[in-house]
Amino acid sequence: MPARRVPSMSAPMTFGFLNETQRIPKGSWDAAVPSELWRYNLHYFDDLNAIGAESRREWHQEAIADWIRSNPPATGAGWDPYPSSLRVVNWIKWALGGADMGEPAIHSLATQVRALRRRLEYHLLGNHLFANAKALVFAGLFFEGSEADGWLDKGMTILAREIPEQILPDGGQFERSPMYHALALEDVLDLVNLAAAFPAAIPGRWAEFAASWPALARRMRAWLSAMRHPDGEISFFNDSAIGIAPSPAELDRYADGLVGSPQGHPAAASGLRLTHLAQTGYIRADAPDAVLLIDVAPIGPDYLPGHAHADTLSFELSLFGQRVIVNGGTSRYGTGPERDAERGTPGHSTVTVDGQDSSEVWAGFRVARRAKPYDLAVEETAEEIRVSCAHDGYTRLPGRPVHRRNWRLRARELRVEDRVEGRYQSAVARFHLHPSVEVIVDHSGCSGRLRLAGGKEVRWRSGSAARAEPSYYAPEFGRRLPTQCLTLSFQGSTTAWLELSW
Repeated sequence: MPARRVPSMSAPMTFGFLNETQRIPKGSWDAAVPSELWRYNLHYFDDLNAIGAESRREWHQEAIADWIRSNPPATGAGWDPYPSSLRVVNWIKWALGGADMGEPAIHSLATQVRALRRRLEYHLLGNHLFANAKALVFAGLFFEGSEADGWLDKGMTILAREIPEQILPDGGQFERSPMYHALALEDVLDLVNLAAAFPAAIPGRWAEFAASWPALARRMRAWLSAMRHPDGEISFFNDSAIGIAPSPAELDRYADGLVGSPQGHPAAASGLRLTHLAQTGYIRADAPDAVLLIDVAPIGPDYLPGHAHADTLSFELSLFGQRVIVNGGTSRYGTGPERDAERGTPGHSTVTVDGQDSSEVWAGFRVARRAKPYDLAVEETAEEIRVSCAHDGYTRLPGRPVHRRNWRLRARELRVEDRVEGRYQSAVARFHLHPSVEVIVDHSGCSGRLRLAGGKEVRWRSGSAARAEPSYYAPEFGRRLPTQCLTLSFQGSTTAWLELSW
């Protein structure tokens, strides 16, 4: 069985996406809905293969029949190439899982694939074109005949070009978003599953390519394992939120049955372990009761920065299995002040100079001048892990300032040191805290405690007075939680530092 998402149907024609639930009257698939992204989700039909889908099969058959009646070919958002691609795959998975699709749905499915084949998203590339190609491969193997052979060949041709481009040697997806990586891993696992279901139908010229997919999936799985927290869920770098892709645990279950369990990676005798994902630009450092995730990555592929945040040199930290220092997350797409804030530098655990973003994010999915990391140095000894890096994102400002950050992780201590070189008016280091963490600031303002859920405490010290300020945390689309941020102003100095001990 494929990876299972959380159910999105709670009653007949009643759907919940992005933390909003709405009943859709029959014949009203493009009626007023909470957002364009919500409408797209409606047309995906993810619930066909979600947890417990078998118990909702009558609802699914009713929804499919109404979709066919209400969405004539090439009419409405449901026929856009991206939702078409996801729906084609979901309907085929549903049928291969034992559902009786029926002749009207089979005819509709073929019509949808024909329409998709004429509107492949070369103008968007990235995960959109990958999803188009995957749908063509699914349809090419599900159907028979010369037309289906053409779909299969076109889909394979695109994938053969896009996989080396989109999946980097360290296993990471090139947009450098843990959420989109999880979606890409699901795609590759689905292709592995499909090839196993139709081994004799794959033409000889594509046999070697298809045979390479399991090893690709194993590399991608290792990357996702490195980029998750001890709570089992993904980290929040670039556009990332929980609940869009299947959970990492569900992807593990799916992968175990298709490509086998991964081999263990034992920690060093000191309890320290370093994992450097060099091509995507992330570093994981493990210590007893601690997981540190560091972003020294560029802003995605130069021609496709739409899901990038201005989060260069940010980091996330879990202690005792709980998230402590976080990035702000992603609660919405589109345009507007909330989207701008969630992509902007102040929404991340890094340094803001002169009130500017480190990369110029704008218009929801655009980036102008981009921060480029450099001078990366990584050192691992028996006693500590050190990482240092700089970026040039602020050199566009009049004083051409450069932000440098150093992390030093020991068995029971993390020290983060920031330096801003060059002329600037103000610099602020922000350390966003998970909503379950209570911050206590001593009278001096230069020390205090972080009280974690369950009662454990972490001591902190800083090189200058710190403030606890209101902030937000967006772990899911449509969900923003109030939290706090520990803020250090450089106050005329060129440096600031924060030290945690536990």
